[in-house]
Amino acid sequence: NLYYESLCPYCQDFIVNDLVKIFDSDLYTITNLKLVPFGNAKVSSNLTVTCQHGEEECKLNAIEACAIRAWPNPKLHYTFIRCVENDTKDWTSCVKDSRREKAINDCYNGDLSKKLILGYAKQTLALKPKKQYVPWVTLNGKP
Repeated sequence: NLYYESLCPYCQDFIVNDLVKIFDSDLYTITNLKLVPFGNAKVSSNLTVTCQHGEEECKLNAIEACAIRAWPNPKLHYTFIRCVENDTKDWTSCVKDSRREKAINDCYNGDLSKKLILGYAKQTLALKPKKQYVPWVTLNGKP
């Protein structure tokens, strides 16, 4: 599992330059790779999410959560996320299929994106041992 956040330079570097090697070598076919876009965000008692790098990070985390939902295949959603993290200015340029773009937009603009992010928050906050930084990688539940 990769626990990360958008707009984090260390996460961006890992996603763009290192994680790609798993897909270039087809190692992804024998792994169960899960990307968890929450990072160092915080959830308040009223379930408001605050992100380390501000509102744009929260937006991109949610967009990426929606992409993971729209493309369950890790190679497909990783390709999108890598594109977004390589150039965060316009995520729509990373979508090649208008139906997928609509699915991501519908998810983001509806209640689903918040539910997905709160689910990723729960996964991240349940880590044992707790993550020390991002990107945080676990293999079979161990850092």
